Amino acid sequence: MTKLERLGSVLLPVLLIFIWQAACVGLKIPSFVLPAPSEIAIALWDNLYIIWFHSSQTLLTTVIGFAVAVVFGALLGILVGSSRFAYSSLYPMLVGFNSVPKVAIVPILVVWFGIGTVPAVLTAFMLSFFPIAVNVATGLATIEPELRDVLRSLGANQLDIVRKIGIPRSLPYLFASLKISITLAFVGSVISETLASNRGIGTLMTQASANFRVSLVFAGLVVIAAMGIAMYVIFAMIEKRMTAWAVRGTTFGVGG
Repeated sequence: MTKLERLGSVLLPVLLIFIWQAACVGLKIPSFVLPAPSEIAIALWDNLYIIWFHSSQTLLTTVIGFAVAVVFGALLGILVGSSRFAYSSLYPMLVGFNSVPKVAIVPILVVWFGIGTVPAVLTAFMLSFFPIAVNVATGLATIEPELRDVLRSLGANQLDIVRKIGIPRSLPYLFASLKISITLAFVGSVISETLASNRGIGTLMTQASANFRVSLVFAGLVVIAAMGIAMYVIFAMIEKRMTAWAVRGTTFGVGG
C-alpha cells in the first residue's frame, strides 16, 4: 500500500465525519433523528462499560458461530467441489437454504433452544457458512481437466488430487470467503440478539431505541463496524502470509 493510499484510507473517513458533523450542526438536525458524530462519541464514552458488556457477548457468539461455519463450510465445500454427484445433489439444497431469510428462522431457534447465546451462535453460523462452502467448492471444481489427466496418468487417485492440488488451489477462494463471512456472522449475531436475547449489541440497540437514545444506537453500530473491520484486517493479514503466491495488488488493511 502506497503512502497516498494509506493517507486516503484515513482522510476519507475523517472527511465524511466532518461533513456529517457540519450537516447536523448547520441544519440543526435533532439528535433523536440523526445524532452528530460528537454526540455518538460522547455516548460511547459515557456508556463504555455497558457497551463493553454487550459487545463482548456479540464478539463471543460471532466468533463461535464463525468458527463452526469455517469447519463445516470448508468440509462441505471440499465434498461438493470434488464430487459431481455431491455437487448435483447438495448444491441446489444449499442455494435453497441460503435463500430463506434467517430472521424468519430465529423464532424457531428460540423455541428449540430458548433465549440467549445458542440462537445467536446458530444464526451467525447460518449466515456465514454458505460463502465459505461455495468458494471452496469453486476452487476445487475449477481444476483444469488437463491437470487432472496428468495426475491420473502419474497414478494419483481422486483423494490425492483433492489433497495435493485442490485444497491448496482453493485457499485463495477460502480466504476471500472468510473476509466476507466474518461480516455476515456479525450480522447474524446482531439479528438474533435484536429479536431474542438479553445480552449483546443487538439487545443494547433495541433497548436504546425503545428509550429514544438514538446516539447510543449509533454507538452500537460504530462498535459493530469496528469489530468487523478488525476481523477483516486479521484475515487479510493471514491471507497475505498464506497465499502470497496468489495475491495480486494490495489487500485492504494490509500494507504491501
